[in-house]
Amino acid sequence: MSKQVPETIKKQVKRSFNSKEVKKEKSEKRMKLLREIQEKAFKRAEKYEKEYLEQEQKLVELKQKALQEGSFYREPEPKLAFIIRIRGIVGVPPKPRKILQLLRLRRIYSGVFIRLNKSSLRMLHFIDPYVTWGYPDVETVRALIYKRGHARVNHQRKIIDSNEMIYDKLQKYDIVCMEDLVHEIYTVGKNFKHANSFLWAFKLKPPVGGFSTVKKSFVNKGEHGNREQYINTLVKKMI
Repeated sequence: MSKQVPETIKKQVKRSFNSKEVKKEKSEKRMKLLREIQEKAFKRAEKYEKEYLEQEQKLVELKQKALQEGSFYREPEPKLAFIIRIRGIVGVPPKPRKILQLLRLRRIYSGVFIRLNKSSLRMLHFIDPYVTWGYPDVETVRALIYKRGHARVNHQRKIIDSNEMIYDKLQKYDIVCMEDLVHEIYTVGKNFKHANSFLWAFKLKPPVGGFSTVKKSFVNKGEHGNREQYINTLVKKMI
């Protein structure tokens, strides 16, 4: 006569089965979600590329029109800057040191994006001798995020290796993929603060041949300070 299976064993088997079913269901839902994210990412990438191209064409047209009218077209003030720390801690006074820490520029060759306004320009004035900065184009923003991008996840530095990571942390701001992140940073969108906080400070490598002289400003054939659009050339050497 066969023994009856104890009730506790029955419950364990049932619990195990239910657990596997739940996991399978969750896995299927997750895969469906990932497919949706991927589809959305492709569509948004196309949309943004069209937007960038239209902006570029419009700028060319405005410059040509101004030239035909015998005037000069003044571009809008930049809203975004990328800052790179190029000097160490030796000899840095307390106030600039505090600002460097506030901006997460704790190490030499670390870099961050920053929204340009009166407050940030004032901070840049104090740390100018210890950093170089300028106005990154969309290609530079994209290269930094794709090639050197790391995220702040549970106070830890994690490489951004999937759209899934971005979705999990930034979906409530309608940022669900890499190109969303690039667009939000480059355009300094309404959720720039959240997107920028998600990014860990970039760790760059020194440019080949190093810097000529960090104690002179860029306009005086040195390295520190504002180099405007030439920041793009420098970043390419440091990625």
